[in-house]
Amino acid sequence: MPGTEKSVSSERASKEATDYVVESKDVFDSSVFDPVLAKKLALINTAIDKIGMTPFQWKLFFLNGFGYTVDSLLVICQSIAMPAVTMQYGSPDKSLKGIALASQIGLLAGAAIWGLSADIIGRKIAFNSSLLLAAIFTIIAGGMPGYISFATLVALYSAAVGGNYILDSVTLLEFLPANKSWLVTFMSIWWAVGYTITGLLAWAFMSNYTCSSSAGPGTCTYQDNMGWRYLHFTIGGVTLVLSLLRVFLIRIVQTPRWLVSQNRDEEVIQFLRDLSIKYNRQFDLTLEELRGEGDVKNTEKSVWSVVRIKAHFSGLFRTKRLTWSFLVIMLNWFVIGIVSPLYHVFLPYYLKSQGVKVNSSSNYLTWRNYAINQVVGLVGPVIAGVLVETKLFGRRGTMALGALLTMVLQFGYTQIKTPAQNVGVSAAISAATNIYYGTMYAYTPEILPSAHRATGYAICVIFNRVGGIVGVIVGSYANVETTTPLFVCAALYALLIILSVLLPFESRGKRAQ
Repeated sequence: MPGTEKSVSSERASKEATDYVVESKDVFDSSVFDPVLAKKLALINTAIDKIGMTPFQWKLFFLNGFGYTVDSLLVICQSIAMPAVTMQYGSPDKSLKGIALASQIGLLAGAAIWGLSADIIGRKIAFNSSLLLAAIFTIIAGGMPGYISFATLVALYSAAVGGNYILDSVTLLEFLPANKSWLVTFMSIWWAVGYTITGLLAWAFMSNYTCSSSAGPGTCTYQDNMGWRYLHFTIGGVTLVLSLLRVFLIRIVQTPRWLVSQNRDEEVIQFLRDLSIKYNRQFDLTLEELRGEGDVKNTEKSVWSVVRIKAHFSGLFRTKRLTWSFLVIMLNWFVIGIVSPLYHVFLPYYLKSQGVKVNSSSNYLTWRNYAINQVVGLVGPVIAGVLVETKLFGRRGTMALGALLTMVLQFGYTQIKTPAQNVGVSAAISAATNIYYGTMYAYTPEILPSAHRATGYAICVIFNRVGGIVGVIVGSYANVETTTPLFVCAALYALLIILSVLLPFESRGKRAQ
């Protein structure tokens, strides 16, 4: 009978919702910020746990993952194009890698603009607009007639996407039930997907439509050097499609945790009620209960008031343990900022120079090996997603393990003897580094207070981009055609092992506030 079927369905949904509820400790005591906010967050978190994982959050996992994908697409896109653009137009400074530097400066600006504003105006605007802007600038970049103009567009598209994964991880985390927080770690597989897409496109375009390595300005013509342009047009088109999917496939709303920190209780209840009704899930929190806890401090003031803006920064240092945690995670981001361009941005140079040692340095083999590196890198986030939920490793242990494996492999990469070792060891490095990156991207928002989460994450990424600028400068003058930068990278990963162990909070099995 129809009535009976509906009753059974309702009971099943109710049981499913109950199964989602997780009794877990918080990462830290949020009452030190505002007792009222802490009580309201506890009610909201419990309500989200009861509703559980719905198709809405799964859509977010994919659509937010697009942001990770585009971030890695564009960071690597400019590094692939840099040698070809330099061959065709020359460089204002023969030593300094100006295009890579422009990328890091743009990424820094993007992190500051998108990240630091997100706690003030919310997560919605950046989520909807960043990829669209990046797509437009990337397509335009493919038509640039010179080195300076191309570097300028690289800075612009990097700024557009620069704070994107701050918002992607923060937004997903704040919608997830506690027992699905591991998905934020696993979402880094989208970062590796971006690397993979770019690697395959580079293999197709750069090995067939690029001037020979002996060419230079004047001999490397427009018609002979279309590979980097095709790469930008294609990636710009892919980014445009992804940006439209993010706008039309899901109507993103401000996250419940951000809304409650702004005392916008009615909007929180309305969203959660609509979600529970749409997917037939348990929901019993009322507006009266939420309002009964009182008002969050200073919400009567403008979001742009000095008091509220200052609170987003001071809140990150409220206790000694929080201060220590934030300082150590900032150092992690700074060090990895140096390593990332020093290794990943200059990877084509290493593959070619190491290939010379073993007689496998042709243009085709260099870009084939580059593509293999990126495909193998997909394994890293999968490993991280499993390890972060184990008691033996947790978040901090997984980061330390990723850094340890990368350090050992990078020392090993300086000693390769055969073409197979060139591609095998470099590919293993890609997987190992993604274990570290994937965990750190997820761990960072978990240990930051919700009302100040985007601000704290933005500061970390700003330090990361400053480190990136340092890495580009070191790589420019350290000669990436030798093994010296590889030794520097390995030593920095040794430091990351120590910094990972020094982090005071272990967020495995605990609920982010």
